[in-house]
Amino acid sequence: MIVINLDKAKNITHEARRAKRAEEFAPLDVKATIPSEATAAEEARQAVRDKYAAIQTSIDAAPSVDELKFVLEAM
Repeated sequence: MIVINLDKAKNITHEARRAKRAEEFAPLDVKATIPSEATAAEEARQAVRDKYAAIQTSIDAAPSVDELKFVLEAM
């Protein structure tokens, strides 16, 4: 029988979340340095922050590995 440590699974899922968030931030970080695009880029960056804050909450509240898989697939 295989037993999965839920806390470790959550840590792995958080690492995947951080990587995905960084991937979405990369082009916005560049646009934020362009004066004509900085305001729009910061608004988009805030939307990404909000999205991943909600995902972080979902990961922390996940009662099972199956729920963590669902969160990963939804990213």
